[in-house]
Amino acid sequence: MRDFWKKIQQLQWDDHRYYHQCRINQTLHLISAISFLVAYALLFVDPAAAGLVGWAVGMVTRQSGHIFFEPRGFDAINNTSYAHKEDIKVGFNMRRKAILITIWLSLPVLLALSPSLFGLIQPGVGINGYLHDVGLMWLSLGAGGLLFRTAHLFFIRSPAWGLAWCCKILLDPIHNVQEYWASPIALMRGQRLDPLQGHKQG
Repeated sequence: MRDFWKKIQQLQWDDHRYYHQCRINQTLHLISAISFLVAYALLFVDPAAAGLVGWAVGMVTRQSGHIFFEPRGFDAINNTSYAHKEDIKVGFNMRRKAILITIWLSLPVLLALSPSLFGLIQPGVGINGYLHDVGLMWLSLGAGGLLFRTAHLFFIRSPAWGLAWCCKILLDPIHNVQEYWASPIALMRGQRLDPLQGHKQG
């Protein structure tokens, strides 16, 4: 169990030092983390709303931070190239994220063209029914993406690493709040990039 937790901490540390250096990105991740915690709570009362909050708020803020604000050049702090970081990324690198985002954006269009998903579901009534179905589809996409990558890691790394990555993703909202609660303050003080001083691998 201790070794399993060390794997999770390693994944968290690599994710932080390689992909969360910008204070703007960290602040957006803080907003994203809070919205995902709300989505977690909504899972028990309204799964469709959880899907809408998780994707429309949580994923939009999270991925916009990566796409628009995170440095893409040579990483002087870690002495490595961006291409190398993408190659060793355990979870979803930018190429995999682009595929996932394309599917995410396509689902509402598909549902608008075929409200019954070609006879697979009972279509919702009106705009509320449409949003309810979109929320459930987005929730299914998130769960499916998580399970698919976890199973993929079973084969390309090991079952232990696959499960560790899955747990890391599920724990990210809590970890991000713990890690980035002070990022907005640092940003307002003019610190755009986290020097990563005082951080260490768990």
